[in-house]
Amino acid sequence: MLAPRPAAFFDLDRTLVPVNTGRLFVGHMRKRGELSMGRALQALTWLARYHFALLDIQAVASRVVQVLRGQREDEFAEMCHRWVEDTVLPRLLPEGLRKIESHRKSGQFLAILSTSPSYVVGPVARSLGMHASGATTLEVDKGLFTGRLAGPACYGAGKIHWAESLEKQHRLNLDASWFYTDSYTDLPMLERVNNRVVVNPDPRLRRAARSRGWSIERWV
Repeated sequence: MLAPRPAAFFDLDRTLVPVNTGRLFVGHMRKRGELSMGRALQALTWLARYHFALLDIQAVASRVVQVLRGQREDEFAEMCHRWVEDTVLPRLLPEGLRKIESHRKSGQFLAILSTSPSYVVGPVARSLGMHASGATTLEVDKGLFTGRLAGPACYGAGKIHWAESLEKQHRLNLDASWFYTDSYTDLPMLERVNNRVVVNPDPRLRRAARSRGWSIERWV
């Protein structure tokens, strides 16, 4: 039997792309007339607080997904797929793409770990030829959203949950894996693997990385 292999995990927002895709998606939904100004402003406030780790993301995500209750999953997935192709994929950073290819040539398992919903993260991962992705997942029953999350949000310690789920499914060696991210909120996952690469970090992560002697890279 083959030994478990290491993985290369990549964050999405402000790592593989230089922006928060949630902010872009709020704008997209606003243009489609599917989000009121009040809800849009509330969402942008949450995103700002999320960036500074001042938010209970599990509680907020649980509230947000209630908006989708009763809607068809296939229609939402198709809309997200088109939006990813038009808006997210053109923003992928060249240095991130080079890192992915380097790990691919070395035989590592490739995956994205992102707080964004699976309907955004999955299409990005597939377009990059990755093996899998871990993302915030919405519960579906008979093709309709229930308005609940399926498992913890892929945020903070929640990223460890989804990474360990992939570890079990694909016989990975999480200890020997890599994780690339920009955010201090990902500190639990950074400490879970042995190969940490901090990319375009926020101020708190930069300080934490310097104090621990972790690699810091600037991707453009």
